[in-house]
Amino acid sequence: MEALSRNFFLYLSKNKSLNKMAKRYGLKFGASKVVGGIDFDCAVPVIKKLNEKGLCTTVDHLGEFVKSMDETRERTLQEIHTIQTIAREKLDSQVSVKLTSLGLDIDYNLVFENMRTILNEAQEHGIFVTIDMEDESRCQATLDIFKGLKAEFSNVGTVIQSYLYRSLDDINDLKELSPNLRLVKGAYKESTEVAYQEKKDVDENLKKMIKNHLLNGNYTAIASHDDQMINFTKQFAKENNISRDLFEFQMLYGMRTQTQLDLVNQGYKMRVYVPYGNDWYGYFMRRLAERPANVAFVLKGIFKS
Repeated sequence: MEALSRNFFLYLSKNKSLNKMAKRYGLKFGASKVVGGIDFDCAVPVIKKLNEKGLCTTVDHLGEFVKSMDETRERTLQEIHTIQTIAREKLDSQVSVKLTSLGLDIDYNLVFENMRTILNEAQEHGIFVTIDMEDESRCQATLDIFKGLKAEFSNVGTVIQSYLYRSLDDINDLKELSPNLRLVKGAYKESTEVAYQEKKDVDENLKKMIKNHLLNGNYTAIASHDDQMINFTKQFAKENNISRDLFEFQMLYGMRTQTQLDLVNQGYKMRVYVPYGNDWYGYFMRRLAERPANVAFVLKGIFKS
């Protein structure tokens, strides 16, 4: 039943008609609990409140089904606006971007140049940018673009997902770049040919990834709401004398809010992933689809401390 529910919400996340309807009706159906606002200016007060509590953030301009060059240029300008606003408002925030919103499905050179424009602006203001990872079919292209950009910019990182078989090899392949990586379990539906299907296998692979990347001496963001994974990281860092300056925890906006504050009070860096934008539908459906299970994931995240 859980697998059927997950597949159902993932199917809905790709429905273009429902996505258009969601844009028309704004942040309804509980989405405002996990989305910072319909645009970045609306999200600024949310970020300021988080900063006041000792929480830093990374912000993501939500977007699905970007297919035109004009739209990718507009998205690039919007990212520039976000970066400039972060600097002007003195927010403690980074930026996360999805390459499909900048032209990955259109042209390799287009997305590369759009990213260079964004990173140049971010570098000028001392802001770090993380390239989000999407589904497995786009994984290699994303890593190739990251490698090309990392040769030119120091303020860029990316994401590795533990449900993919390839992920440990990817971490080892990137090792020589001393990359700043966000390590996550992953939220897309993938086949048995490329991805683990069982939770225990995904969890075990994430633990291996955390150990590997930390022991390599590279900055690690552990993006998980899982108490077991959080406690594992704390214990591993303690046993191996790994400085807290070498890693941080990340969680989604609206989820496990008391736990986020507890981590800050314990002296850990805690970064909140704050999405914004009127194109919130796909993101929200994937949150409903994610483990532990569909709607319960969001409801538990909102009300659980």
